[in-house]
Amino acid sequence: MDDHDPVPHGPAASAAPRAVRRVTVRLARGRLRTWHLRLLDALARRPDCRLGIAVSAGDAPDLPPNAELLFRLEAAIHGLPRPGLATAVGAAALQPYSGPEAGAPDLVLDLSDTSPAGADAPATWRLDFDGVPGEAGLLAALFAGRAPVAVLRGADGAPVAVGRFGAESKTVMLAAFEDYLARTLTLILAALDGGAGALPDDDARRLAPSAGFDLGAVEARRRALGGLARQVARRVREVGFHRERWRVGWRRIAGPDVIDLRRHPEAGWTDLPDDGRRFYADPFAIARDGAVTLFVEEFAYASGKGVISAVRFGPDGPVGRPEPVLERDVHLSYPFVFEAEGEVWMIPESCAAGTIDLYRAARFPGGWTHAATLVGGVTASDATLLRHGGRWWLFATVRDGGGSYSDALHLWWADDFRGPWTSHPKNPVLIDVASARPAGPIVVRGGALIRPVQDCRGGYGAALGLARILRLDEGAFSQVVETRLGPGPAWPGCRLHMLSAAGGLEFIDGSRRARPRFLGSVS
Repeated sequence: MDDHDPVPHGPAASAAPRAVRRVTVRLARGRLRTWHLRLLDALARRPDCRLGIAVSAGDAPDLPPNAELLFRLEAAIHGLPRPGLATAVGAAALQPYSGPEAGAPDLVLDLSDTSPAGADAPATWRLDFDGVPGEAGLLAALFAGRAPVAVLRGADGAPVAVGRFGAESKTVMLAAFEDYLARTLTLILAALDGGAGALPDDDARRLAPSAGFDLGAVEARRRALGGLARQVARRVREVGFHRERWRVGWRRIAGPDVIDLRRHPEAGWTDLPDDGRRFYADPFAIARDGAVTLFVEEFAYASGKGVISAVRFGPDGPVGRPEPVLERDVHLSYPFVFEAEGEVWMIPESCAAGTIDLYRAARFPGGWTHAATLVGGVTASDATLLRHGGRWWLFATVRDGGGSYSDALHLWWADDFRGPWTSHPKNPVLIDVASARPAGPIVVRGGALIRPVQDCRGGYGAALGLARILRLDEGAFSQVVETRLGPGPAWPGCRLHMLSAAGGLEFIDGSRRARPRFLGSVS
């Protein structure tokens, strides 16, 4: 990659220790869950925080009673681990934590939703989801099929931190609810560090908080049971139908590419063929020695595990079929390949290993040997490198203690791509299921950095976004999504996942529904 510098960058963030603040967490006695205890644990461990707790006497539940019934049923049916973040706990669980801090708090984190407006502290933060205070907002978003926007607001109602949350499951309410609660923890802790300040399209600032929210017992029961019935129907359908079939599309660039077109090319795409016993995804191309080599994730249905494969392209398209070049004992995908110092390197996704690893090609396109562990102890997805501002930047979404794999963007920087890598002080720099997760190499276009991103509001890899990076430095990161591309006539299917190009060839991937095994219907 070239060392372009099309967006501002600034001085390194100060390493000075943060001032200690008295932080009081206000909770409602009848609304305590395990995620509150996780939050108290995290705050108690912070050296810049002196923790206090205030518990209101209100015992009104935050969710309708039948929601708890739904959660118990789903945990039993799907074998979900319990207790989880949504598990209700009694007030006795707060005993290990300290009582109210002596003196007035510097910050009140009000999660009770029972306190009157008007703060008794210099700063009070309150949380709402799609404008609805409390966890009922999350439940409402789940039943409506929305990606909820969480806003942590100051006493004046202005956003302090904003995130658009994602969930790995859209059909199992408990699993999604706990993903959202995990990312709520991320949002609150990021706010204490000054992060997660806004969304790229700033739509959360147009959400005015309401005074309260009540699903109503009858309506909540109907919607909860209806959602569960639909989820069971989907599981039955999966017995009779193949899952979505991923595929890679390619074309020769004759004129503008997709980034310039901001739409699918009129001529469409040619599928990279497979034998039906495997699929290909995550295309990354590199031009070397007068030819283009495409690297992909190859997922064989029999093994249930991804490996990295490669195929050379000639004048008429792929020469043969992709052949495995890198395999580990864990699933591999997203083979980010790049050239530096006259050699070819790869950072494949291996989030199950808990590391971001660098490999070098000793015998291109094969002979991959482990060169370095760039970041350890992290569940990171789709690591993507960029050379900018005189140093290397590493982008990846991180699943930290739960939540989605696709909504929390973390950054690291280094002077050498082999490391050592420094974590950005504002991590996660963005919480947004619509634009956090990388979707291919970042490119320079018209003096700007354009970052392909995954829009997962409709599920994993549902659409492709093109985001312009507005700021990338040691102090902050910001971007704005300018274009969203989905499946359509030129790319029939269900999803559009990522984009890459090299040597006059352009590649995308996505999925389409496979043909059913049998004809029939499920009500």
